[in-house]
Formats: sequence, structure tokens, C-alpha cells
Amino acid sequence: MKSGRSRIAGAVGGATAAGVLVPALDERGSHPLIAVYLARRVELVRYFRIRLRSEAAAEDLVQDIYVKIAGLAPEDIGNPAAYLYRLGTNLMLDRIKQQTRSARRDADWRETETMSAGGEDIAQTPPADEALAARQRLDRIIETVNELPPQVKEAFRLHKLEGLSHAETAKAMGISRSSVEKHIMASLRRVLAKVGR
Repeated sequence: MKSGRSRIAGAVGGATAAGVLVPALDERGSHPLIAVYLARRVELVRYFRIRLRSEAAAEDLVQDIYVKIAGLAPEDIGNPAAYLYRLGTNLMLDRIKQQTRSARRDADWRETETMSAGGEDIAQTPPADEALAARQRLDRIIETVNELPPQVKEAFRLHKLEGLSHAETAKAMGISRSSVEKHIMASLRRVLAKVGR
């Protein structure tokens, strides 16, 4: 199975900073996988919500599926729906493994540092160059989000920063859930195009 590390470059396609061509949307619809994704998005969220036991985690995972497929070149996939579920399952398993490794690493580090500090728990600060790079990246993300159209920016703020689900965001903004999903996809495309992954 192909799972490209792609970046999205705008609503109608184009080249990204990495030079990956994003499929352009045409009048008849979109990239074949994206068309199936849009048709099955609600089912995908429901499927992964049951497995992750979290609406927000399921919505984030389904957004990650979109990010992965948006940069793929159109190709003939025998069963696009099965491909999307398999891609989502692989992303979910990768996320679980990463969280498990991270928790184990943090616990090991804390145990080692606590023992070496005479039983006191100490905090670790990142190296200055990493902190500076992270701060610059955050500044670019904030700048990009501030440039979004007002309704897109509000949907992004409520969902990604306040942690509301798509349904809660739609209710808070007085718009449909599908409009929220479109706003979130548009904001992610813009952020990925300007900042990258």
C-alpha cells in the first residue's frame, strides 16, 4: 500500500514547497480517492470513533487520511473505500505505537532523572536551537491562521484549539457540519502549503 508523505498546496492543486504535485480539482469533481473520501467521511469518522473511543481523535485521524491522499497522484485503485479504511487503520496503529513508545520513553527518562537528582523530579528544557525553531514554526502557523477568512479561522479555532468536535463547532457557529469539515480542510491545506508538516 502506498502512503505518501505528502503536503497539500492550496484548494485547487499546485506544486508544494517539496515539489510534490497536488491533484487539481476540476468541474466534474475531484481526485478519485478524494471523491470516495468525501462520500464516506461520516462513515470513516464513525468507524474510527468506535475504535479510538473518541470523537475528536476519530475526526483528527480522518483528517490525516485526507492529508495523506490529497498529495497522491491519481491512480487506479481497485477498491478505494477499502484503501481508505486500511490507510486509516495503519495511521491509527502508527499513532498508538508512537504514543506507547513516547509514554515508555518519558517514564524511563523520568525514572532515570529522578534517581540521578536524588529523588527529586526535575523538568527538562529543550535545547535553545530546537526551542527557537519550534517558536518560529508556531509563529508561521499563527500568521497563516490569522490570514484565513473569518469563518474558516473561527472553525479552525473552535475545532483545533478549543477541542470541539465538528458537530459542536457547527452548532457554535450556526452552520452545517459539512461546512465545518470544508472549513477545516481548507485551513489545513493553507497551513500545510505555507508551513509544511
